[in-house]
Amino acid sequence: MSKIAESELIITGRGAIYHLDLRPEELAETVILVGDPDRVKKVSKHFDRIEVQCQHREFITHTGYIGKKRLSVLSTGIGPDNIDIALNELDALVNIDFNSREVKAEKKSLQIIRFGTSGALQADIPVDGFVASSHGIGLDNLLNYYRYEKSHDENAIAEAFTKQTGLDTDITRPYAFAGSSLLLSKFNSGYHQGMTVTCPGFYGPQGRILRLEVSSPGLINKLTDFRYGNHRITNFEMETSAIYGLGRLLGHHCMSVNVIVANRVLQAFSKDSNAAVEQMIRHSLEALTAGD
Repeated sequence: MSKIAESELIITGRGAIYHLDLRPEELAETVILVGDPDRVKKVSKHFDRIEVQCQHREFITHTGYIGKKRLSVLSTGIGPDNIDIALNELDALVNIDFNSREVKAEKKSLQIIRFGTSGALQADIPVDGFVASSHGIGLDNLLNYYRYEKSHDENAIAEAFTKQTGLDTDITRPYAFAGSSLLLSKFNSGYHQGMTVTCPGFYGPQGRILRLEVSSPGLINKLTDFRYGNHRITNFEMETSAIYGLGRLLGHHCMSVNVIVANRVLQAFSKDSNAAVEQMIRHSLEALTAGD
């Protein structure tokens, strides 16, 4: 195998990967991703003990234990561009030898779970409720920069989505990936399950109008009305499809769990989003660690 150049895989003087500032031994095999850097300590306060704390820019990591289960919680900041950094560097930490700069012959698969906030796209999904994503549908174009073979279902979902919503493919070429069925099975009780749309922004890409008109009017209704077999779109946000796409291509098990802080159909917003996030963290940690 050829060595990966220093310009492509940047390793710091302490032997850590550049953006995440983590060494391979500082990462657990179960990784919780959060957007908000302040949310890292909101998760790790539930750990029985913390053994690693690292920070570089918006990327903060705490690694520790709940019982015998070792976990890392990592903040990514907002958006699919940051997910591109986080997922590639997480994979490098476990599947590239930092000494030889070569890809390891034997690959390791991480469990990667997003704990996020999101907007509901169905009237029956209440504010402060929880959603676990069966699929991620990407409007962000990130996975279009990678070469990969699309499965029949992934192609069919993307084509159905484009046809039903009528979105301009000059702006975006939607893609679709399924989450981990293994992890989804852990998030049954108390969670709505459905497809999550990932957008590359918060305002125009999610149909919000302040001073600028949008190029896809009626976006909310188009997403709410979409159906593929028994599937519907439950929510949208800014990270899930990138996590699912990169995770699948790199061989990791990925899941996205979100607390609903806004219902875009009912135009309602959480009265106490901090309390809702705390409840989601507590409930989801219990679901994730059950049986360990």
